[in-house]
Amino acid sequence: MPTQRTTFPGADGHELAARLDLPSGEVRGYALFAHCFTCTKDILAAKRIAQGLARHGIGVLRFDFTRLGHSEGEFANTHFSSNIADLKAAADFLRRSFAAPEILIGHSLGGAAVLAVAGDIPEVKAVATIGAPSDVGHVLAQFSSHIDEINERGEAEVTLAQRKFTIRREFIEDVTRHKLTDKISHLKKALLVMHSPIDQTVGVDNASAIFMAAKHPKSFVSLDQADHLLSREEDAVYVADIIAAWAGRYVVRDTPNGTTHDSVVVSETGLGKFQNTVVAGRHQLLADEPASVGGLGSGLSPYDLLSAALGACTSMTLRMYANHKKLALGRVTVEVSHGKVPTEHCSDCGEAAEGRGGKIDRFERVISVEGDVDGELRDKLVEIAGKCPVHKTLEHSAAVVTRINEQKTG
Repeated sequence: MPTQRTTFPGADGHELAARLDLPSGEVRGYALFAHCFTCTKDILAAKRIAQGLARHGIGVLRFDFTRLGHSEGEFANTHFSSNIADLKAAADFLRRSFAAPEILIGHSLGGAAVLAVAGDIPEVKAVATIGAPSDVGHVLAQFSSHIDEINERGEAEVTLAQRKFTIRREFIEDVTRHKLTDKISHLKKALLVMHSPIDQTVGVDNASAIFMAAKHPKSFVSLDQADHLLSREEDAVYVADIIAAWAGRYVVRDTPNGTTHDSVVVSETGLGKFQNTVVAGRHQLLADEPASVGGLGSGLSPYDLLSAALGACTSMTLRMYANHKKLALGRVTVEVSHGKVPTEHCSDCGEAAEGRGGKIDRFERVISVEGDVDGELRDKLVEIAGKCPVHKTLEHSAAVVTRINEQKTG
């Protein structure tokens, strides 16, 4: 699945590093992933879950909270409230660039964060937690031996996951202020609680407390034999599969803004120089240029899309003909290549090249059919391919009328 690196401004203005995992085909919806305390977006659990969801058609944005991973800022100035603010900034970025997240996923303290922020992101329909604490103050247990020092001196350096972090008194004061059960009881979103019964970091009793505080619709899935960080790949893949199946009941997607269009809508994403989303009805894909010309290489180029239109139209036209004539035609494959060639060198361009100078766009179409095709049918397929509507549009001149939309778009 394609993964794109990007950045966006966090709540305090620092650039936050992010990765966007996208499906290779149609996007069913977007999810926002919040990682565990002092973890990063690149922790194996986050990566595997995001890529697993992408295989199910869900785009996932995972990012580093302030001063974690590759994000800017100072960790000592962060606290639970700043994590919530960063999540809102991430949702704003998705909303501007693609579509607002309809699914929130949080791992460990990130689970507490998505529970706290869900009510502030109106588009969210489903919230999933993985090994989340029911009390934000639970995180203090990770450096309990330093709490007195922090309260007395104002800050202390602690070692977490073999890395040193500065924790300030404001962090302790902030986490103790948050009453998560109040947020959970007023969530008004579908909730999926996932927890391992052998979790040694955040006990499974936290899952019970979250589940009991929530109102329906709510679900619980036991992550048997999984550790807190979902270190085994099969556990992370299982989590992704369960979330995708569960969220499908609540997330129904047409176009990024929830409306359908009779026309094809192409919009810049803000990622890279050339990346655009292409939306046609309920279907969505990416258009881009290759990295060799400054793009991200994340989608089909404009001429790739044009070639795809010709190839798809040809295949469909041949299938319609075969069905009409009740021909046992094997599976059709159409390979299309495009290039610009000097007119005088295009000996097979026919009437399209007559009387023209310079270069001409030349589309070469190679049709393959599974099974045997005799010479007579072969000639007929070439004839029918020439009746494909896109073929006719390309061969004959078409009118392209352009105007500027006078209405403000954002």
